[in-house]
Order: sequence, then C-alpha cells, then structure tokens
Amino acid sequence: MTDDINCDQLSASALGKELERSECEALAGIMGVRHLQNGEVLVSEGDEDNTLFVLVEGRLSVISSAQGQERVVHRMQPGEVAGTRAFVDRAPRRATLKAIGKATVYTLQPGPFESLLDSHPRVVYRVMRGLFCITHTNLMRMNVESKELSDYIHRSGRRY
Repeated sequence: MTDDINCDQLSASALGKELERSECEALAGIMGVRHLQNGEVLVSEGDEDNTLFVLVEGRLSVISSAQGQERVVHRMQPGEVAGTRAFVDRAPRRATLKAIGKATVYTLQPGPFESLLDSHPRVVYRVMRGLFCITHTNLMRMNVESKELSDYIHRSGRRY
C-alpha cells in the first residue's frame, strides 16, 4: 500500500502530517484498507477491536448510545482519525462508526505498529506525537462544547 496516492492521503491526515515521505511509506507498508458502502458499520460501540482508523475518502458517522437511544455525536471528514483510545490502551470501543455514502479507511493494528520500534523508531515517535495532538484537539473541542452548554443553561435561567 505504498503507492503515491496512498502516501499522499496518509500525509494529509492528522496521523501522517508530520511524516517524511520514507516514514510515510514505512507506515503505509503495515496498514490495511477498508472500503465501506453506505450505512456499513466499521466498528460497533463495545467492540474489543483495537484498530486505529484513518478516514481518507468519504464520511463516517460517530454514533453513541445512551439510555437505549443512538445519537450521532460527530461526522468525520477525510483526514480525521478514530480509535485512538482503543489503539493505545486496548479499551472497548466508545462509539459506533458508520459510513455515510461510500468511504475508504486506512487501518492500523497495534502489533504491526509496535514492530516498527526497532526498524523505524522515528515513525513510532511521530505517530505517537500525532495521536497525542489528535487527543488534545478532541479534548479542546469537548471543553468548548461543554462551556457553550453551560453558558446556554446559565442564559436560560436554568430552564432547560
């Protein structure tokens, strides 16, 4: 999977934006590809799958269940990454990912990624740095949303 188009897509993602060309090729060499049809589920909430997902084409709905109801909490765009928590700490999936139209996703398993420690330690460092930045960005977005909700409740005189 190391052809030019794929490395260009990977380099354009939040995960691969710091990688040099040779590093991108090393990472691409251990990744897989999933092609999804409209409505196809990539992974379900609660699954024990530790795969990291990089959306390169199309869109994905991030769906969370609460009190028996499903709710779309985010719509992923190309370049976004999902599954950082499950990938790093092997935790069960916190949300379902479902294709909106056709979508292409690159996949990365923890085992093959860890095998790069000896042969390409700089790739591992840059990917882990990317994962940290992704997590930080998500946290900052959640903080903004929490503040907006708090402000709304305050402005409405706590009548929500």
